[in-house]
Amino acid sequence: MGKAAAPMNPPRYPRDMRGYGRHRPHADWPGGAAVCVQFVVNYEEGGENCVLHGDAASEAFLSEIVGAQPWPGKRHWNMESIYDYGARAGFWRLHRMFTQAGIPVTVYGVASALARSPDQVAAMKEAGWEIASHGLKWIDYRDHDEATERADLAEAIRLHAEVVGERPRGLYLGRTSAHSVRLAAAEGGFDWISDTYDDDLPYWLDHDGHGNPIAPQLVIPYTLDANDMRFATAQGFNCGDQFFAYLKDAFDTLLAEGDGGGAAMMSIGLHCRLIGRPGRAAALRRFIDYVKGHGDRAWIATRGEIAAHWRARHPYAPHGLRPSRMDRDDFVARFGSIFEHSPWIAERAYMLELGAAHDSAEGLHNALARVFRSATTDERLGVLRAHPDLAGKLAQARRLTAESTAEQASAGLDALTDAERTRFTELNAAYVEKFGFPFIIAVKDNTKASILAAFERRIANDRDGEFTTACRQVERIAQLRLRDILPA
Repeated sequence: MGKAAAPMNPPRYPRDMRGYGRHRPHADWPGGAAVCVQFVVNYEEGGENCVLHGDAASEAFLSEIVGAQPWPGKRHWNMESIYDYGARAGFWRLHRMFTQAGIPVTVYGVASALARSPDQVAAMKEAGWEIASHGLKWIDYRDHDEATERADLAEAIRLHAEVVGERPRGLYLGRTSAHSVRLAAAEGGFDWISDTYDDDLPYWLDHDGHGNPIAPQLVIPYTLDANDMRFATAQGFNCGDQFFAYLKDAFDTLLAEGDGGGAAMMSIGLHCRLIGRPGRAAALRRFIDYVKGHGDRAWIATRGEIAAHWRARHPYAPHGLRPSRMDRDDFVARFGSIFEHSPWIAERAYMLELGAAHDSAEGLHNALARVFRSATTDERLGVLRAHPDLAGKLAQARRLTAESTAEQASAGLDALTDAERTRFTELNAAYVEKFGFPFIIAVKDNTKASILAAFERRIANDRDGEFTTACRQVERIAQLRLRDILPA
């Protein structure tokens, strides 16, 4: 019987759990700032769920009413008036505060809310605030089908341009579906999107990459922790002092990291109906003064300014090899020799649930090593026996793999004295006779002297102990080989 064909679509994990990893880029903020601070004013008042807006029920999210529930088919007068406060009073308090302090602001503007607030829009424009899109309506899209959500996005852009005078260049929908980020990127007109909370720095998203034609999209992550929404949640801030203390601790932490070369970004999320209340606004004022007190060490910017900076300093660059996005034949051809003469390891690893986390040397090594560790004893023994003797006959005959040739040369095993070659030949023969597989060591971790010392020490081991040691060395060799061809 012929060999069964491998499944055409192996499992692939769409979430990126790796990000920048341990090697974050230096943000290089203007003026050498250690931290970038970004204030967002969410303008949702008049765009929330309301039967007046054609919605099925009243709003129940982010208000002073603890435990609010939707009222199907009914207006919720109290809820409406709380949202109205944000437009009538809270917005103007924030407007005065930020304009007097000379602080640039990004507005997340719900298009239908902006259309119902022409005075506020005029004030935003006069202040030079960036007005980004917050979607068509402030509603939950988790149960919307993709076509309906796409149509709402198009209408949000159209209405925004009509009300503001230009199309939005940034987007934060907020109450998203699984389609939202991809739809925003596919629309193609946004300089940045912010429907993620997964990093302290901007990054480029080339989406799922599996044959998807969507162009790379710049993402500026947002925040739900340094956010006044916690005044309206069960686990959150109950007074301004708590809000200020949290913002100050976050700022101080990022500032210290920035002074150490790890400059990052701090987003602060605000809502007119929440932070716009007098008892909370005072805490925001204290924080603004605190940040300004650090002078040029903090760059206060709009999200549009951050996007322009990132595009200039950190433009999109293709990632090179992406193991999780390769087809089976290319994957096996490229990584089949990582474990010496054992392409079956790459073949099996390809069928694991690979994702962005496996597109690094350490990530792919983990996948390949999982296959090796779960293999039968005989299969692992076959991998050990596939390795050549150190400085043995294959090396002398130049019949090693390219990887083994380079590795042995790196430790000087291609330039032995007659006495050294004789000693290696004696040890190789004795070792194979005792254990049934060749002596294996990651030569890149060693010198010629340390290899000989390990050889003489390990030949005294029992077979089970040496089998375990040899397997670990095989994994280490694979790890070092991967580091030569994939990012750390």
